[in-house]
Amino acid sequence: VRDARAAFDSGAWSRLAPAKRKQVMIRFAELIEQHGEELALLETLDMGKPISDSLSIDVASAANALRWSGEAIDKIYDEVAATSHDQLGLVTREPVGVVAAIVPWNFPLLMTCWKLGPALSTGNSVVLKPSEKSPLTAIRIAQLAIEAGIPAGVFNVLPGFGHTVGKALALHMDVDTLVFTGSTKIAKQLMIYAGESNMKRVWLEAGGKSPNIVFADAPDLQAAAEAAASAIAFNQGEVCTAGSRLLVENSIKDRFVPMVVEAIKAWKPGNPLDPATNVGALVDTTQLNNVLGYIQAGHDDGAKLVAGGKRVMEETGGTYVEPTIFDGVSNAMRIAKEEIFGPVLSVIGFDSEEEAVAIANDTVYGLAAAVWTSNLSRAHLVGKALRAGSVWINQYDGGDMTAPFGGFKQSGNGRDKSLHAFDKYTELKATWIKL
Repeated sequence: VRDARAAFDSGAWSRLAPAKRKQVMIRFAELIEQHGEELALLETLDMGKPISDSLSIDVASAANALRWSGEAIDKIYDEVAATSHDQLGLVTREPVGVVAAIVPWNFPLLMTCWKLGPALSTGNSVVLKPSEKSPLTAIRIAQLAIEAGIPAGVFNVLPGFGHTVGKALALHMDVDTLVFTGSTKIAKQLMIYAGESNMKRVWLEAGGKSPNIVFADAPDLQAAAEAAASAIAFNQGEVCTAGSRLLVENSIKDRFVPMVVEAIKAWKPGNPLDPATNVGALVDTTQLNNVLGYIQAGHDDGAKLVAGGKRVMEETGGTYVEPTIFDGVSNAMRIAKEEIFGPVLSVIGFDSEEEAVAIANDTVYGLAAAVWTSNLSRAHLVGKALRAGSVWINQYDGGDMTAPFGGFKQSGNGRDKSLHAFDKYTELKATWIKL
């Protein structure tokens, strides 16, 4: 933190012209792309995701996040307030100073670059704490940042455990802003630490229990079934926006659920280093036992297992679980209420729009949701009624860097991606000039 503060105060980066910072950020993105295979391997070795996803999704999206923020920074203008003729009121944005960024283990490189892009582009210094479960790509890109031209001390990586390093950063009196992606439980604790220290601004992207709502008039039930399968199986279900609650209109439920069961068969656990694998290993044995515990809870609560439900490839010593589907789930069951962070899908029936919205919103989370319908009015009205930061219509998990990402309720505050992300890393200043 001391090095980050000294680097910020020196002005070597914080006072560099935006056009110059842009050039460095673009070079940083290019280096990540050039070292893509190396970074993808580190990502897969660290947390078990398929190597094909690490390369085509994580590395590519991480580089894009840096490039997008860098390209945007010299195209953002300050403002002039509407004042009297003898006053000039300038409204400017300035970097907050030292940013502490704490990122999770499920998308280590991508989540890092979602924070780094706007934080560095706006002129801040950053202290990054990667998850203790997946620190390798963070350490490597710090070296690439220096090669790209980011001055020493501007980007620092501090690996370690949350209860030591994370806590120290959250309590540090010289950290101006803390940004975090992770569990809601830890997010709440970080807010407490901020209040106990210097009232640093805290921006949080926390948990989710996202509803994927399929109405009887969905335009393509096969596409909806395949999307429902991928929404829970992709990245082993270790996704904050995983479509873990599948809400299906009862009039089509007996026909649609078997379609999802059939679609999930395409998602098979395998060696993450095999390019053909689309479901890798869970991050560690702790997460494996957590997921298996929730599967048992589904049985105990009376849900009907219709797909998966077992640990597989145990002879390899790996942490593999079959993508799992429970039917006959009520929203009161643990598997429907709590974030599992694994490939476990809960199917819940409904009879009306009002019931679907009520079930979907009956959660402490509000990160994402999806609606499948051919009715344009229904799509708009249900989409507006859903208390979620992202709503997808006739798709699941769409979007790019141009739109903000974040949650309602206990899924967090603030937004990653888009120009709105710059708000987290800048302070507004009003300067009055007497003419």
